[in-house]
Amino acid sequence: MKTEVALYVDEALGSYGFPDGHPWGPDRQDAFWSEARGQKLDKSAEVCGSRAATVEEISRFHDEAHVARVHELSEQGYGLIDHGDTPAFSGVYEASAHVVGAALDGLHRIMAGEILRSFQPIGGLHHAARERAAGFCVFNDCGVVIDTLRSQYGVKRVAYVDIDVHHGDGLYYPYESDPDFIYADIHEDGRFLYPGTGAETERGKGAGAGLKLNIPMQPGSTDAQFMKAWERVEEHLRAHKPEFILLQAGADSIAGDPLAHLQYTPQAHAHAAQRLCVLANELCGGRIMGFGGGGYNRRNLALGWCGVLDAFIRGSEK
Repeated sequence: MKTEVALYVDEALGSYGFPDGHPWGPDRQDAFWSEARGQKLDKSAEVCGSRAATVEEISRFHDEAHVARVHELSEQGYGLIDHGDTPAFSGVYEASAHVVGAALDGLHRIMAGEILRSFQPIGGLHHAARERAAGFCVFNDCGVVIDTLRSQYGVKRVAYVDIDVHHGDGLYYPYESDPDFIYADIHEDGRFLYPGTGAETERGKGAGAGLKLNIPMQPGSTDAQFMKAWERVEEHLRAHKPEFILLQAGADSIAGDPLAHLQYTPQAHAHAAQRLCVLANELCGGRIMGFGGGGYNRRNLALGWCGVLDAFIRGSEK
């Protein structure tokens, strides 16, 4: 039987992790991979390696000055890439380029009809803006995918769904006025958490008004509240009929994360991924990409991401 899911895991992707006890350490991929092999999920997906994206590819979304600065700081091996919590280390440029390159490889294989779905646990760097890094995110791989879908493949109507505990500001604001970018984000209320954005009143501007859905959740929200919010996401996607879906499945919304206050179980992530597979089959010819996003409790991210991967492997099966 043809494998429908490509899973991106390798040493270069695992090296995207900050040193000296940083919450986003270089052990995150290993935590996921150990659990995935324990559940034998690796047997049902095609395990793929990454490649480094080129400067031209990264610059489809990012300003060239930002790309050049990251390269310079990577060679220098120290300093801050943003204004506070994203430190440079030797090789950070190469690691970040591999995150983008893996996403583009998955995209190419989906568009070539080789697979239907891809999952990249080290990916979904949704805070990076076109001109800067932010919030542990150096290059915005999802942004590069969206701009590549449009410039290289002629796919205009793209849906981005984000269940990370933090608002995906690096995707929302660049496309806030975009009439073909469908955005749905369930996150902890920005009054209590970084980056402080994503109010329910933020529904897009101009030609993009009404295509953006932000659902801020109160601290302590559980799966019950998530499932209710999720119904709105499905309604939103069905109303606007995307041609391609991206899921950012940050595991920092699961109970026990050290940087946040939501109380989901990994079932929330499995449910979101499974339902998006159903929607992708209905609306997009099955085409969907998944990204791990945040998550700083290693057990949580292992279980949450394995739930997503298992749902992708099963497809629309329930």
